[in-house]
Amino acid sequence: MEYEGQICRAPMERSSFMLPIMVGCSYNRCRFCNLFRHLRYRELPYEQIEGELLRVKKAGGHPRKIFLGDGNAFAQKDERLIYILEMIRRYFPECEEINMDATVTSIRKRTDQELKEFQRLGVRHLYLGIESGLDDVLLFMEKDHNQKEAYEAIGCLHEAGLTYDAHIMTGVAGKGRGRENAEALAEFLNRTKPAHVVNFSMFLHREVPLYQNIRDGSFAPASERENLLEERCLIELLTAEVLYDGFHDFIEFRVRGRLPRDREKMLARLKQMIGRTPETEVYSYVQGECPVLERCGAEHRSAVYPACGADQR
Repeated sequence: MEYEGQICRAPMERSSFMLPIMVGCSYNRCRFCNLFRHLRYRELPYEQIEGELLRVKKAGGHPRKIFLGDGNAFAQKDERLIYILEMIRRYFPECEEINMDATVTSIRKRTDQELKEFQRLGVRHLYLGIESGLDDVLLFMEKDHNQKEAYEAIGCLHEAGLTYDAHIMTGVAGKGRGRENAEALAEFLNRTKPAHVVNFSMFLHREVPLYQNIRDGSFAPASERENLLEERCLIELLTAEVLYDGFHDFIEFRVRGRLPRDREKMLARLKQMIGRTPETEVYSYVQGECPVLERCGAEHRSAVYPACGADQR
């Protein structure tokens, strides 16, 4: 497969056939994200997409799950996305689900009938960058939605028979606001009932706008310990039945399970990690094209740690 940029997809899609239909992200404005800033956004020609389908077919592939890349693939124009979905069905009629990233705006611009047509053609899971439960945080981070719009979009997805999966970020609200954000997120997730919640606890890149906000004092980052406390609060408050997966690349910690069934086990793991994590003003950022995590607290500026996994955001 010819692939430009770094592969980014939810952990649930690691066994999926990843089919690029575009390069980069058509939105590409989130203040914390550097996944696609170095890429020139463009749609891949149909011939290249069909060539990849043919290659996999000739190699004997029979994918049951296909993930369309790259960022925000659901924002493609209706006629283009429908053409690609129909092409997939011709080559792999046995495919059970076609999944991709989406934004609230890319959902809201579709009619109910259009959403149902996508479901008929095999689209099943849409991954939404919910990130925060607080409107002022979403505005500051330049997300393309507020909470009211997100509720409306997800309601339309459910009506069309589509499944929504939530990407969130502990630490996105900044220092001192972890509990506030956890409580707001828990309310949102309990009401909207995603199938999966993936928490990519915040880390930063030197080149993203948010890093400059830290330097000029307009954003104060939460420490790694505060991010863990925020995650503990969120897991305590989540009542919806959901598969939860939380990544903390910098401190190499992961907590996952099915809520509410595994709540106590997950909280016990978090309690242990919180006890081992110092109460210091330490946060993480990413530098270089191949990410390296570095501690940015005054006492740890020289310590460099291994990169995050290629399939993590």
